[in-house]
Amino acid sequence: MNKEAKETTTNYKVPNLERGLEIMELLADNPKGLSIQDIKNELGLSQTSVFRITQSLLQKGYLARDEESKYFYLTRKLLTIGFRAINEHDLLEIALPWMRKLRDEVKETVFLGIIGDTDGIFIEQALGTYPFKFMLTPGNRFPFHCSAPGKAMLAFLPEKEKVELVSKLTLKKFNENTITTKRKFQEELKMVKEQGYALDREEQLKGVVCVGAPVFDYQGFPKAAIWISGPTERMNEVVWEDQGELVKQYAEKISIEMGYKKN
Repeated sequence: MNKEAKETTTNYKVPNLERGLEIMELLADNPKGLSIQDIKNELGLSQTSVFRITQSLLQKGYLARDEESKYFYLTRKLLTIGFRAINEHDLLEIALPWMRKLRDEVKETVFLGIIGDTDGIFIEQALGTYPFKFMLTPGNRFPFHCSAPGKAMLAFLPEKEKVELVSKLTLKKFNENTITTKRKFQEELKMVKEQGYALDREEQLKGVVCVGAPVFDYQGFPKAAIWISGPTERMNEVVWEDQGELVKQYAEKISIEMGYKKN
């Protein structure tokens, strides 16, 4: 970078804006919330600066504060803006009715998620009808290498994008079922692409199985994924193939409404 470019970049930096973004990113990683002192210590900012920025974000509706603990946490306002920025409202409006129909067939919770930078982002769910069911908080992230939706979306990415994204992944081991090598993960993605659906065989949480399939946009890009989650007692190996085909069928229905034309 030449001297002129450096000066221009420096001149257009807004320190308080940068600090505000750092605070929101920190809170995104701490969904249970943080105190002013916690934020100050984590980011090395002055208490006065943290107080002023959090108050501004609170007034604008980006943060909320628990009156008992005094902890700050992110609201759903950022999520709403994110949806608008990438046209996720269309996706939600189309997907939810089909997700509910799938839920009625399998009785398990049906989830919807999209691709993030190095992981997936959960955005909506149709709660299952069993007394014991799984549920998530919108905005929660899930790892690509050990989740059904993550595998489903990655398997159908254009080859160049898939290779680049996989190269960035850290295949964290959660238990003995987790895929921890790039070679085995690539083999898994190849299998997922062949069968059209993906499985999480207790790879992140013991006792929890997920079955997912990709949702394509009008360009054939894996824009999202839907998946079902349930305990191994209800979602054992005997039903995986039938459930996989069913989830794939509903994902295809959503895709078609998104403008996707199957070859």
